Amino acid sequence: MARSAPSKPQPRASREVALLLQGGGALGAYQAGVYEALAESPWQPDWIAGISIGAINAGLIAGNAPENRVAALRDFWESITGQPGQMRHKMGLTRFFPEPKEAGAVSALLFGQPGFFEPRPSYAWLSSPLPESFYDTKALKVTLERLIDFDRINDGPTRLSLGAVEISTGNFAYFDNRPRHDRPATRIRADHVMASGALPPGFPAIEIDGKHYWDGGLVSNTPLQYVLDTDPQIDRLAFEVDVFPARGPVPSTLPESLEREKDIRYSSRTRAGVDGFKRLHDLRVAVGELWSMLPEAARGSPEGQRFREMGCVSSIDVVELVYRPEAPQGQSKDYAFGRETMRERWAAGLANAQEVLRLSPWEAPFPAGLGVRRSDPLNPYKGPDDEA
Repeated sequence: MARSAPSKPQPRASREVALLLQGGGALGAYQAGVYEALAESPWQPDWIAGISIGAINAGLIAGNAPENRVAALRDFWESITGQPGQMRHKMGLTRFFPEPKEAGAVSALLFGQPGFFEPRPSYAWLSSPLPESFYDTKALKVTLERLIDFDRINDGPTRLSLGAVEISTGNFAYFDNRPRHDRPATRIRADHVMASGALPPGFPAIEIDGKHYWDGGLVSNTPLQYVLDTDPQIDRLAFEVDVFPARGPVPSTLPESLEREKDIRYSSRTRAGVDGFKRLHDLRVAVGELWSMLPEAARGSPEGQRFREMGCVSSIDVVELVYRPEAPQGQSKDYAFGRETMRERWAAGLANAQEVLRLSPWEAPFPAGLGVRRSDPLNPYKGPDDEA
């Protein structure tokens, strides 16, 4: 039985709390469990950023009042993991695929998931031109509009950022309900959430204002870089929830190789993003400290002013919560949408987050001379050869 996190003092007003949710399909149930633990703590996110399934979870959180967020997440995950009729049982999937994860994955491929996606009809493949995707996602828009208050997202207190890829340019794009120095705020709708999760060739592109978008995971599976690069002068506590672990055993079978390859591929951007930003921000802090040591006359010089603009003294904690199940999940784990599997992953996220909240490494004094402190409380970082 996981221990509940003790109550803690409210974060100081100057420290922004961010929740970062990466893509991972059915693995996103782990993120929902993590949020349930955060919902019972003082560490409520001021900013939620997501990609793919992380964008859906982020929208569900930001688009509901705090007291209703966990219920909205549970409604979504329980409804989409319901069996599409009795087809799975009629087809005998439980007999040929006795493991819940395997049966759930095959069921998703054959029949889709209710309120989420469904296969295109067979006759669509006999026409010309052929469809652009294997599945249709119109049902997802209905689900999102039922569970998310988009007026609350656009006019409420929580910042929401969703990553996607603009197809014609191949560039990463963020839909953000707050303005940045280089772009105005976006009025977020269900289409923006769907664009972030439009993974080809499974799902169709989403058109928004004349542009077409695919899943942001094609460029980067994590919103980490976007959040860290935005207003780095702000003290920040970022909970980074990853569903693909970088660390793992050397595989000895083909199924293990396929799963391990997927983990490494989707976790690599996270590691590179943290490491690159840490080097840059540590340098900013060093520049800021150097500027404070300059004589008054030097500070007022053009060169001194450049130092002042380049430096900062903010501290950023990046706390990693990584889904590391003991049992192999298989290559199909990100589309294994069975209800039993979903509940197991949700419970794992809840238990892990409760333990991280109990440990609270961000409450320790911040080391002098550093701008970014990275911690993986459930699997402590040991050195450059032992990455996240």
